[in-house]
Amino acid sequence: MNATIRIALIGDHNPAVAAHVAIPRALKLAANGLVRAIEPVWMATPLFTTKSEERLSPFDAIWCVPNSPYASMESALCAIRFARESGRPFLGTCGGFQHTIIEYARNELGFHETDHAESNPAAALPLISRLACSLARGKGAIRLLPKSQLARIYGSAEIAENYHCNFGLNPRFESMLNDGRLNISGRDENGEVRAVELAGHRFFIATLFQPEQSAFTGVEHPLIRCFLRAAAGLT
Repeated sequence: MNATIRIALIGDHNPAVAAHVAIPRALKLAANGLVRAIEPVWMATPLFTTKSEERLSPFDAIWCVPNSPYASMESALCAIRFARESGRPFLGTCGGFQHTIIEYARNELGFHETDHAESNPAAALPLISRLACSLARGKGAIRLLPKSQLARIYGSAEIAENYHCNFGLNPRFESMLNDGRLNISGRDENGEVRAVELAGHRFFIATLFQPEQSAFTGVEHPLIRCFLRAAAGLT
């Protein structure tokens, strides 16, 4: 069994948010028999206005958690960028998915005006916009791209997952991601993007759905288990 691993949870902790209750439980379930101990540490987004690399370097992996808008959007983007560029295993769920796409579009693709319609309704490039149909407390089928990392993790071409969100990738701007690195790896039944993963990174996955909700039924989730395996250096 491997040593203790430390996970930075990027987000503004609120005990009234179900996902924030679920995440430590989900990590504990996934860590069973894999590592000696796991230490999830909540990192409020205003912490990353300066010295983001110094603050995040001690962690084995980074999870950008639900419940945006964050207190500091720019700081959350800095944390995601650090994970992307440093090779740290990264998981983004719900709001983490939304901001992963914005970070990549701004800092890798050069679309600096991309923004989130929830926090900036007047954005010139609302890369993240309100969903046509709310997914608050919803559950739906996701088709996984063949040969994607997600398909390998789940061992299936189609999965069903829980959501709790009202915003996602704006279909008008999906083509901005066609650079071949931040690959779309999951779509819903209507073809809308629900998961992405970064090519060439050992673990960099973001999902609009919330795999952590599995903790409420006491079930270990395969995606979170693989995230921890990457954090422990086992993949």
